[in-house]
Amino acid sequence: MNRRNFRARPAAAQALSEPLHIEHMADGGQGVAHIDGKLCFVHGGLAGERVNATLLRRHGSYDESLVTEVLEASAQRVTPVCPVYERCGGCVLQHQTHAAQVQDKQTLLAEKLARIGGVQPASWIDPVIGPAWHYRRRARLGVRKVDKKGGVLVGFRERRSSYLTEMHDCPVLDARLGKLIQPLRELIGTLSISGDVPQLEVTATDDDVVLVLRHMKPLSSEDRASLATFAITHAVRWFLQPGGPDTLHPLPPGSDQPLAYRLDAYGLELQFGPLDFTQVNFDINQRLVPLAVSLLAPVAGARVADLFCGVGNFSLAMAHAGACVHGVEGDSALVARARGNAKRAGLAERCTFEVADLYQDAAGAVARLGRCDAWLLDPPRSGAQELCGALGKPWPARIVYVSCNPATLARDAGLLTGHGYRLAQAGIVDMFPHTAHVESIALFERG
Repeated sequence: MNRRNFRARPAAAQALSEPLHIEHMADGGQGVAHIDGKLCFVHGGLAGERVNATLLRRHGSYDESLVTEVLEASAQRVTPVCPVYERCGGCVLQHQTHAAQVQDKQTLLAEKLARIGGVQPASWIDPVIGPAWHYRRRARLGVRKVDKKGGVLVGFRERRSSYLTEMHDCPVLDARLGKLIQPLRELIGTLSISGDVPQLEVTATDDDVVLVLRHMKPLSSEDRASLATFAITHAVRWFLQPGGPDTLHPLPPGSDQPLAYRLDAYGLELQFGPLDFTQVNFDINQRLVPLAVSLLAPVAGARVADLFCGVGNFSLAMAHAGACVHGVEGDSALVARARGNAKRAGLAERCTFEVADLYQDAAGAVARLGRCDAWLLDPPRSGAQELCGALGKPWPARIVYVSCNPATLARDAGLLTGHGYRLAQAGIVDMFPHTAHVESIALFERG
């Protein structure tokens, strides 16, 4: 056995002999306590609480436990809304008030910036907050046939498990999507390939609901008829995906018009495909884009780079404000979508787009950009380390960094301050209420 990978686990869940005091909150939404000096992450605990707990797992440098009884409750503790919250892994913070979640995420961002990046912002941006419930417009739902559960399950995985949660609705999904979970369970259970459907991609725009059925075996004619009837009954559109992303096609054929979301502050509508990346929280995106544009403050004719531009979410808004925007994205399909969105918005003369790998070819991409007045960065969780490391003369005066990972933002903030930038402003964007995910935005200025 490779001892480095060995994890000693209790043979069964063991009740701890002494109550735990929750000292503060950890990155993953757990409470932090110590047992005889050893770190212990406490699932279901809140800062300041005194709890009884059961030991779940032992690790080399820390343990994991689960609250079984709250002896002294925090004022932040509330009753979770979801009936399957204790099992479902989709949320981890429904037992905490939404306001406290936001404050803890801001505290976490400050701690990461200081500890990893060695920086603090000159001022904090007020948290960007939207609805706490039914906010999620896009999701990937697991599907699994489980005879012991009476048929097909549709939903999110259970906590600390590969099993799917038995659920009938979801209070964080857009209400139109949540109420489809039970009908989808019943529908897929009737299909001839019910055991070979691993997942569903679901999207709800202001005007449309689209479902992508991933299936590992061909559908029968009866299956297709059942899907068509479901579409009419529930006012949805189907796309089928029998293989990779390039196998995606509509059912019925010809009904493949793209989806769209709006940026009301600019009178813009952006189209996207069922598998294209977009923000899952459309309400927050309506607030985030104007905030990013206001921080960059582009003047007419300013040259701005939108790096990891996707379908043009920020590009078109900055062009609408008068900037000349060059978007760069590694996915050619997203670049094509961005070009189409710019053309439909009448902004093609102020928007250009390029396909480039911003990890493997960061230096080349920066060299091709040349002089820019400002950059906007919106990278994946891995961050923009290569781009920040490749920065050089001529320096952009401002950089707005939109991040979905405070640790990589903090790391990259350290690189940017090493290049002579200062962290002028930062704050959180509450993109995923009731989860431990932390979205944030930061403004860096030079000179």
